[in-house]
Amino acid sequence: MTMKRILIIPVLMALLITACDTQQTANNADAQFERVAKSFIEEYLAMHPEMATYLGDHRNDTELDDVSMEGIQAAIDLRNRYLDSLNAMKVEDLNNTNRVDYGILRSSLEYDVFTYTELQPQVTNPMMYNVGGAIYSLLAREFAPLEERMKSVEGRLRALPAVFEAARQNLNNPPKIHTETAIQQNQGNITLLEVTLQEFIDKLPEDQRDDIMDLRDETVQHIKDYGEWLENDLLPRSNGEFRLGTTLYDQKLSFVVDNYMTRPEILERAEQLLIETTSEMYSTALPLYRELPQAQRALDESDTAGVIRAVLANLANDHPTNDNIVDFAKETLVETEEFVKANDLVTVPTEPVEIIVMPEFQRGVAVAYCDSPGALEEGGKTFYAISPTPEDWSKDRRQSFYREYNNYMLKNLTVHEAMPGHYLQLVSGNKAESPTMIRHLFQSGLFAEGWATYTEQMMVEHGFGGPQVKMQQLKMFLRLLINSIIDQKIHAAGMTEDEAMALMMERGFQEEGEAAGKWRRACLTSCQLSTYFVGNTMMNDIRDRYEAMKGDAFNLKAYHDEVISYGTISPNYLTTILKLPARDRDPEPAAASVAGE
Repeated sequence: MTMKRILIIPVLMALLITACDTQQTANNADAQFERVAKSFIEEYLAMHPEMATYLGDHRNDTELDDVSMEGIQAAIDLRNRYLDSLNAMKVEDLNNTNRVDYGILRSSLEYDVFTYTELQPQVTNPMMYNVGGAIYSLLAREFAPLEERMKSVEGRLRALPAVFEAARQNLNNPPKIHTETAIQQNQGNITLLEVTLQEFIDKLPEDQRDDIMDLRDETVQHIKDYGEWLENDLLPRSNGEFRLGTTLYDQKLSFVVDNYMTRPEILERAEQLLIETTSEMYSTALPLYRELPQAQRALDESDTAGVIRAVLANLANDHPTNDNIVDFAKETLVETEEFVKANDLVTVPTEPVEIIVMPEFQRGVAVAYCDSPGALEEGGKTFYAISPTPEDWSKDRRQSFYREYNNYMLKNLTVHEAMPGHYLQLVSGNKAESPTMIRHLFQSGLFAEGWATYTEQMMVEHGFGGPQVKMQQLKMFLRLLINSIIDQKIHAAGMTEDEAMALMMERGFQEEGEAAGKWRRACLTSCQLSTYFVGNTMMNDIRDRYEAMKGDAFNLKAYHDEVISYGTISPNYLTTILKLPARDRDPEPAAASVAGE
């Protein structure tokens, strides 16, 4: 016995020493990464004061981003320097939470360098120099007394001419559609300063108004001068190609969809689901078609497209107008929250959400968006913004728009943008715990759009809005599929406007106004329209695998609460965090894997 103890004790000591060394190595690695991440965040926020304001860091609210070529190069150098630091680390020595944040940071830095050096928006996209958001973000949220925020507004107004000068120096042969949109948004900036800002100026003490009004008027003239330059100088020489081409598109897509699917895989799967979804839409539409007045049932019931179109046309008769769309959205928000609570689908947050009219300077790309308080902001509202039709639209086009965004479609849109979609996802994501703020600064569009479109399906599965809303949700799913198809075909296969419009209006049953707006959006952006379909595919796959793994122990509310508790991170990370069984092809998420907890 004594001899055995003598032999065992050294072995145990060696194991303990090895365990301590391993733990010490892990602790050192985590501490090193956290120092690097926090150092990067400090430099990043100082270099990008506009993003800092959005996130809730108000130390540099008087400044604007340096978008001169020197400033752009400094941004590239910053990212390359920190990539070198990350490359020197051993990812396997990090704890699970830090592995996720390491992967997010590294992927984000690599994507930024790719964007600056390969896509070069500083040269090709005049919308990059739209400073309306940098002003509006100081007005929209009451994070400080008005007088203090207005001092910051003054600082940014004084910095604005430097942005316009950088645009004049940097921009070279951008695509025509980008310049046209920049002209529209620039006019919106004039309205922002002359109308919106004036409402805040009027709230200041009288002795503080004159100086800022003089500065505002001077700035408006700068904006008008810049607008004239856009129209008279840049627009005539805006002959650049808005299509990325196959090589750049595939490179960008790999970043945007986190290597989950390739361009051919997206196209094959989307085209197959287009057929399946149309069939489901027909099955949903047929009972509604039989309820139509006899005069509206002239079609043979075997006419799939005709039956669907007739039902959608009838539903489109119930629609809002510019005058009541915001009020109707408010009613739908109450309805969706009550439904979620009644069906115990997910925990409903108590943080406030306010429905607003989308500011004019932000219009021209999307019909709605959800804007939550920044991760560094204490308190604050979430905004669900709705865009009315532009004033210069004809009566027929305005009518077409609101037939698309009819009462039932708006209910589905509120699910997507607010409850239980983006509003819930953003508010919950901001509460995610992590030693660094990396996952809060660099949020995953795949998760955001995947979650929002998944919740549309989930709400309909539980009966929200009946078959009428289900028709709109299925129509939105068709749109999601078609978005991913036209996104790649426009940028990598030369799809024409007529071809895209035909696909959207005939196969997607979209109104002309919606299809025209989506063509424009697809031209102005690239790959983002694919995040809806790819993200949706990922979120549904994760739900199916998790439910199969849990069996009878699966609880939908608990699952939803857990999924959104980790923050708006790439769904790729959830497969290991949730300890899901491997599938045939689980890609490595963004330069780093994460061990299951």
